[in-house]
Amino acid sequence: MWFIRTQSLTYDEPVHIADGLDAWRHGRFEQYNDHPPLARLLCALPLIFDKWQIGLQRFPNGFHVNQISPDPVSLAWRARAVNVLLGLILGLLLWRVASRLLSRSAANFVLALFAFSPALIAHFSLATTDGAAVLLIFAVAWGVTGYRPDPTWPRTFLMGVLLGLLLLAKFSTVVMFVVALFWILILGTDKITPNPRRWNWGRAAVTLLTAFFVLWTGYFFHVSHLTIRDHQLTATFPHWDEPIQKTVRSNANVSMWVPAGEYVEGFRTLVRHNAQGQAAFFLGEISPKGGWKSYYPVVILLKWATVVLVLSIAGLLLVLFRKIRTPTDLWIMASFPALYLITAIFAHFNIGERHVLPLYPFALLFAGVVWESLYKNRIAKLLLISFVIINAADALRYAPGYLSYFNVFVRPANAYSLLSDSNLDWGQGLLAVRDYERNHPAEQIWLAYFGSVDPPIYGINAQRLKENERAVGTVIVSATNLSGQFLQDPQGYRWLLNQKPDQILDGSLYVFRVGRP
Repeated sequence: MWFIRTQSLTYDEPVHIADGLDAWRHGRFEQYNDHPPLARLLCALPLIFDKWQIGLQRFPNGFHVNQISPDPVSLAWRARAVNVLLGLILGLLLWRVASRLLSRSAANFVLALFAFSPALIAHFSLATTDGAAVLLIFAVAWGVTGYRPDPTWPRTFLMGVLLGLLLLAKFSTVVMFVVALFWILILGTDKITPNPRRWNWGRAAVTLLTAFFVLWTGYFFHVSHLTIRDHQLTATFPHWDEPIQKTVRSNANVSMWVPAGEYVEGFRTLVRHNAQGQAAFFLGEISPKGGWKSYYPVVILLKWATVVLVLSIAGLLLVLFRKIRTPTDLWIMASFPALYLITAIFAHFNIGERHVLPLYPFALLFAGVVWESLYKNRIAKLLLISFVIINAADALRYAPGYLSYFNVFVRPANAYSLLSDSNLDWGQGLLAVRDYERNHPAEQIWLAYFGSVDPPIYGINAQRLKENERAVGTVIVSATNLSGQFLQDPQGYRWLLNQKPDQILDGSLYVFRVGRP
């Protein structure tokens, strides 16, 4: 609640909410079909009445929000509250899993770490798709282990529902869907079945069909039409203004109906986008396509809470070296984050910690392994409790601006030179700018803001500062603009770095006092 009250709408939130509203009101999945609709539909549900409106102006490489009614603050409260609920569900599920695999006291330890995890607080307080994906990946991983000892038909249908919701959460969950289906195929009640003839083909098929039905439901049972004739592909979708047309090499003549065709088109768009890459910033270097293999390991080292990182690595080592008796279910669950990390490392989307956030709940489980192996030793137990307190204090250093959190080894003033975008500055600081402006009414304020929302929507009167434009007075610049990966000239605002910032607003906006030359 503290986060929601103090953080303005981030770059992606308005488009997620607007697309959710468009789906509810007009049955359309057209404008920004780059995400499946589950989280968008959920977050837009409290805003379904016509008084809630978001005006979007679309550009080739982004969008601009020029109108929010009745106001952006109350809209954010309603939409974000849904994701907060998903975060609470994740916390309860994590506690239950830890208590089953480890012990009740280990579950309490894990929950205490969970409650002060900056990344989880931030991304479960935003109206985005990342939180739903984290929850459903963890739920599916646990569901697979719960299905194994008692594979009844009701459990089979439940797994299908979970897998369908997983696909509706985010396109990156497709790999996790395949992993879950593989485990359902090969797992017997007490062991892995190596013989394909004895695999659970029937139950896997029912799971797959159920998942597809849930996916189709999420697209309101839409059916699209695909034709290929004379090397011309044409795809039409319900309620879309225009069909998709492109030239193909195929000589085939095809005419077919495709249920949930918007999902297929969205996934195809994502694959193409990944191949093309996206502008990214990493340790002072700008790339127009991203693709650094070390990006996410370094992001984890810099952005994850140090206590959680140390404990999770220690727990993983205890398991690998068999220093503690490990339930088979933990190994099965661990396959999900392992493959997810590999997929992320080889992707070209290097734009934020949120893309590896599904690893975090599993890391907390391994932190619980450390408790389980040491808590009977009184001194070790006191030390672990002190770690919980240190972790809480570490998180509260950035409260309530948890999006801009870096560990204790990174000075906030230098954060922009290491990582940017949703790692640090995702446009969340307009409320802080508004408060600064109100507290300094006599100052001439210039603003170079990275975000999709027009600052006057929040009542901000600062003058816009363009790239390479010089100004005198108070200059406030978003960290992502200082990094420069999305600018025509990446050096456009770095002239300000000739002096130290006077202060940093909300961990993401640097305030400079610029005098006359």
